Amino acid sequence: MSVHDDLTSVQRCLDDLFRSVGRLEQQLGSGGLEIRRVRADADHLRESVALLREVAPGLGQPRRPDLVTISDTPYDISLWTDSDDEGLGARDRHAP
Repeated sequence: MSVHDDLTSVQRCLDDLFRSVGRLEQQLGSGGLEIRRVRADADHLRESVALLREVAPGLGQPRRPDLVTISDTPYDISLWTDSDDEGLGARDRHAP
């Protein structure tokens, strides 16, 4: 079985789990701590499978972060007027 087939099978099982948890919530009520834990665990499983789908080989490339281009040209010196040097304080004043 391929990774894609396995993930599809897991997704089907999760869908069945969600339907079953929904039926249990109707019968037992959704206020109890135990059913809320089951619901939270099922949600975490769904999120984990979604993350696996993103990084699984053959299912598409994982998302790369957007690159930010930083220019090599120097900054305008007027940007630094009235600024303090970190740890040194202002240029025209002395430390206390």
